[in-house]
Amino acid sequence: MVVFDLARRDVVRPPGSTRVLRAAAVLAYLGFAATVVVSVGGIPASRDTLVPLLLGGVLAASVGSVTRLRRFFIGLAVEWAPLLLALWAYDLARALGSRGWFPVHFAGQIRIDRLIGGGALPTVWLQHHLWHGAAHIAWYDYVALATYVSYFLATPFLLVAFWWFRPVWFRELAVALVALALLSCVTFIFLPSEPPWLAARDGHLPPVHQLIGTLNLRVPLLRLDPLLERGTGYANIVAAFPSLHAAQTLLISLFLVRRLRTPWRHLLWLYPIVMAYALVYSGEHYVVDILFGWIYCVLVYAAVERARSMAVTRRAATVAVGPA
Repeated sequence: MVVFDLARRDVVRPPGSTRVLRAAAVLAYLGFAATVVVSVGGIPASRDTLVPLLLGGVLAASVGSVTRLRRFFIGLAVEWAPLLLALWAYDLARALGSRGWFPVHFAGQIRIDRLIGGGALPTVWLQHHLWHGAAHIAWYDYVALATYVSYFLATPFLLVAFWWFRPVWFRELAVALVALALLSCVTFIFLPSEPPWLAARDGHLPPVHQLIGTLNLRVPLLRLDPLLERGTGYANIVAAFPSLHAAQTLLISLFLVRRLRTPWRHLLWLYPIVMAYALVYSGEHYVVDILFGWIYCVLVYAAVERARSMAVTRRAATVAVGPA
């Protein structure tokens, strides 16, 4: 029997009925998600596929509650649509940097990295000492791959979780991500830069292996082919400076360390450090790319936190003064 609670304007079903309906929806979703992962050969790295897949889980968990379903669909239109539109605009603008309008840079990054490495290029030195070929993959190679792959998963997972459980955190992180992406995009357009593997391919460096593609073939954690080979239609292989991988990783650490209360939260500082190792070792970025990614992140995070603090102060002042 279904009962209408007019005060809540929701549909109240017998508890057992609701649990069974929701469990069936969640199981159906898990089956669908598993089918997608198997069919594409790994977790899809493309935001166009991954975000809807994650939101599908939230939708399945909302079955049985009109209130939750209403919140889900309103949130899609009011909060997710603007965010995804802004990130799509970033993807489109980012691709402009590969059009050849400005000269592609590599010499400056190589020169600075040699200074940092005491004459040796960090990427070349690491691969010379640590990389032993696809037939001899070591544990630290798997660490590099898993850390690199986490970039494509961590932000969408956090956004979806925050959106449902901490809406204020979702909005703050979304603003920071969009600001960071757009600031980086301006640099990608006006200062296109070759990553180490591409500079080596063009003869500007000793041989540098593009390790992520090789490792992912051995352990297909993520469906990276569209990003590594063809792109999503907005690919730009000369968008290396600054490193958005490094910037977003540090942003996640800053964001969570500031908001979580557990003393274990400080372990999150290891995340951007391990990501830096993965990016340099794999030949995807120079050290200077990472340092500037961190600088961009700190500037954006400070601006967003300042704006948040000012908004809280204004609300407190409004409450204190009261209506006129």
